[in-house]
Amino acid sequence: MNQVKIGKFISECRKSKNLTQAQLADKLNITDKAVSKWERGIATPDSSIMIELCEILGISVNELLQGERSDDKDNNQKLLLNMSKEISDKNKIIWKSMWVIMISSIIALIGGLLLAAFLIPEGPWQLVAIISIAVIFMIPCLFALKLEVSVGAYKCKKCGHEFVPSYMKAMNSPHFGTTRYLRCPKCGKRSWAKKVIN
Repeated sequence: MNQVKIGKFISECRKSKNLTQAQLADKLNITDKAVSKWERGIATPDSSIMIELCEILGISVNELLQGERSDDKDNNQKLLLNMSKEISDKNKIIWKSMWVIMISSIIALIGGLLLAAFLIPEGPWQLVAIISIAVIFMIPCLFALKLEVSVGAYKCKKCGHEFVPSYMKAMNSPHFGTTRYLRCPKCGKRSWAKKVIN
């Protein structure tokens, strides 16, 4: 998969539809920075919005993955299957990494708090140590959230629409594990949206 070629193709298709990066981003409920990254070949569209992107640009998913217009259906199907497997494998690795980071961070937090509680005498230094440990714990948590948002999509409980929220919306939403209370861009209702990987 050639990300640069795909990016140039997205740019050409977008321009042929007389859309700016911001207009395309609005239609997909993402940021224009994401579209810019695609077009520069830094990233590729997430599988959860690929079909919607193709509908807007008037191309097939196979053409998007090839980075050019094509009529070869057999080759396109093989390419689509390979791409789907590749994305699925990468998502699984990222998902596992997120859980390793979270579990390691929680263990480190508990260990650090126990050490601070029992080894440092009561007083201002103990309080400083506990606050420092809690702040340090937040850094890997924020990174793990970034990984969570970048993999798969959230599924609206009300209408079943799958969407990818911005990092800030995900960070500010109440959650239980990887189920977050988010507003669906399609139906406009808030619900406990469950994370779906595939």
